[in-house]
Amino acid sequence: MREVTVKIGLERIDMQEGITVEVLLDSGATGLVMSSEFAKKQGFKLKKLERPMQVRNMDGSFNREGPIENTVEVNIYYKGHTERTEIDVIGGQKWLVILGMPWLARHNPEIDWRTGEVKMTRCPEECGKQWRPVQSKSGWEKQKDEEAKEEVEKKKEEEAEKRKNSGSKESSRGMGNMR
Repeated sequence: MREVTVKIGLERIDMQEGITVEVLLDSGATGLVMSSEFAKKQGFKLKKLERPMQVRNMDGSFNREGPIENTVEVNIYYKGHTERTEIDVIGGQKWLVILGMPWLARHNPEIDWRTGEVKMTRCPEECGKQWRPVQSKSGWEKQKDEEAKEEVEKKKEEEAEKRKNSGSKESSRGMGNMR
């Protein structure tokens, strides 16, 4: 069986610092999980759950590291996709981060199982951006820079449109006085 992994940008909300990490997309996982060792090493701010959640392994046994007691809030960046979400923190994980079925069902990515290519073509509008290829750009930080530039261009266009509209109103007012 083929494992599908992607490199995403994970941003710590409290520090607005990010790292790139390879994550497993796992339709058999019932949540989004992060290794507790990884969370501590990277300095993610842990948020204590009101009630710990027991976790079962694939074979039905309880996780030997114990229940999920904390989550982390992060921003996820991947090829134009942006979202803020909480990820459960648990010990004893092979993968640093696993995006399970709730994430896969919500975003419904296109996955080419032969090549492992993942496209975010069917994200809900709340994700901020629909997927689009970004040529000659690599890394989530450069992606964020490009999105910021696009926002600046959009604002410039809106301001130009406002000036154009206000100018046409003034000229029509002037014509009205010429009668």
